[in-house]
Amino acid sequence: MGMFDNLKGKASELVDKNSDKIADGMDKAGELLDSKTGGAHTDQIATGKDKLRNALEGLDGKNDHFSDTPSPDGTPAPPPPPPAR
Repeated sequence: MGMFDNLKGKASELVDKNSDKIADGMDKAGELLDSKTGGAHTDQIATGKDKLRNALEGLDGKNDHFSDTPSPDGTPAPPPPPPAR
């Protein structure tokens, strides 16, 4: 197992154990950014949060952490794309 595989495994474990805290942190950061920009970039912030959520979701190849977390507008986040092979 290479160094990057080891790091990916550790990151996946952290996401598995702390997905609720990660989601809360992403939401708080998004709210802070949105308030600091006066709502001028709400859509871009939501898109960034969804992309981060999808990237973290795909670390272990399972879609079991963030898919049901709603976006700021209340709609469920789209499911992440299948992992590249």
